Amino acid sequence: MSQQYYATAPASTSAKAQRSDWWRDAVIYQVYPRSFADSNGDGMGDLEGIRTRLPYLRDLGVDAVWLSPFYASPQADAGYDVADYRAVDPMFGNLLDADALIRDARGLGLRIIVDLVPNHSSDQHEWFKRAVAEGPGSPLRDRYHFRPGNGANGELPPNDWESIFGGPAWTRVADGEWYLHLFAPEQPDFNWDHPAVGDEFRSILRFWLDMGVDGFRIDVAHGLVKAEGLPDLGSHDQVKLLGNDVMPFFDQDGVHEIYRQWRLILDEYSGERIFVAEAWTPTIERTANYVRPDELHQAFNFQYLSTAWDAEELREVIDRTLEAMRPVGAPSTWVLSNHDVTRHATRFANPPGLGTQIRTAGDRDLGLRRARAATLLMLALPGSAYIYQGEELGLPDVVDLSDEVRQDPAYFRGAGQDGFRDGCRVPIPWTREGSSYGFGAGGSWLPQPSEWADLSVEAQTGDPDSTLELYRSALAVRRAQPDLGAGDAVEWLRAPEGVLAFRRGEFVCVANTGSEAVTTPAYGRLLLASGEVAEADGDAKVPGDTTVWWTTA
Repeated sequence: MSQQYYATAPASTSAKAQRSDWWRDAVIYQVYPRSFADSNGDGMGDLEGIRTRLPYLRDLGVDAVWLSPFYASPQADAGYDVADYRAVDPMFGNLLDADALIRDARGLGLRIIVDLVPNHSSDQHEWFKRAVAEGPGSPLRDRYHFRPGNGANGELPPNDWESIFGGPAWTRVADGEWYLHLFAPEQPDFNWDHPAVGDEFRSILRFWLDMGVDGFRIDVAHGLVKAEGLPDLGSHDQVKLLGNDVMPFFDQDGVHEIYRQWRLILDEYSGERIFVAEAWTPTIERTANYVRPDELHQAFNFQYLSTAWDAEELREVIDRTLEAMRPVGAPSTWVLSNHDVTRHATRFANPPGLGTQIRTAGDRDLGLRRARAATLLMLALPGSAYIYQGEELGLPDVVDLSDEVRQDPAYFRGAGQDGFRDGCRVPIPWTREGSSYGFGAGGSWLPQPSEWADLSVEAQTGDPDSTLELYRSALAVRRAQPDLGAGDAVEWLRAPEGVLAFRRGEFVCVANTGSEAVTTPAYGRLLLASGEVAEADGDAKVPGDTTVWWTTA
């Protein structure tokens, strides 16, 4: 039996859009502004480009749009080095464009979540420039982490911390002092023990809330507070410990008081505004600390994102996630891709690794088949789901970018954080033809492969077997089925080895992570499948790497 498709209800007409707890089962779409849509033909995406494509996102069926940073920035790390938190970088437009985007989104029933970068600023931020210029003893240096060096002449870094992007986490300035940067040297870390830092960010929150945004995704939410005394870690290759071990610069308990203060501000505003944490922690249980009732609303589930396409491993992380979130009353979140990791259409073609980059052309179909199946599994789980731009088109990573076009600072600093993030940031294709397949009139800042013409929105729209139409159908079914969305539990069903099967009320999901077809009960009326499913005499033959949705209603 072929896939079955349903028309997508506009978000503005859904009951969910009117609920005060919309975020408990929201589908949130991440827009990477420089790679989404270019309105002025300069090869770089912008706010006006995003604004023109909002109807596409409404029709896709998402509830909210998360915008990666568009603030004034030298762009040393694609905007995650912010020079002015209250200004739009000219490459993206201006504050009037931001206001128009927020207003148009609201008119279409979409909510806007903006990125907030509180762990570090740009080295071109006015505070930091003055701190460097004024020299040792300047009060502004206390707003960052300036320290004298070790060694006879202070020629060694103050401790052994390493940058997530590779190399030491310290850079020396001309007067001999060193400053801390857990990421690129152009991204000095704030000192959150200084009251001026907290005052500034509470003001920044109010600025954007007054503009009408519906929430904030907090970049490096786990990193604001450092262990007292900045002690040595005592190990090398520290990036591999990220999210796997206790570290003196990540997931310190002091961050939680900051978020309790922020929550008080958010709760002053109507419309159920939210915080979403990017919190890399050693366990899901520690992630749950960020979403206690008086702190943040959601936290990204990186343990799920890092899990291989394997039934046993997936069931374990699903169970642990639901169990961890239940005591704090927060929704679980599920995500497969974002701007920092290999797209799952590529990742699943090369198990087992999150960092896998190179694959053969023959693996392309396998990766896409698994990605489609993984999407239906994700959207069937209780809680909120995140979609990264282009995954609805089945886009793979672009793995053959030359050094001349790459811009990821991690790539040039010893491949920290895998160093290949440009591959998932290539501008997405909208049309079959054109200098950038409809991205803009002037090409694109990273080159797109020629085969992306067949993956464009234009090429896939109306094709019932396309990945785009699968996403549209899945989101429509998810919105229409009362047993999908919010919740904190699944009922596991008996299933063959390599297969996940669970019930949520009258809804049943079966995901075959193996390579061979299996026979399962046909649990009712077939709603949707990521591949061809044959039904006969009350049974269903589910192909390998395929997920199926049924309803018993």
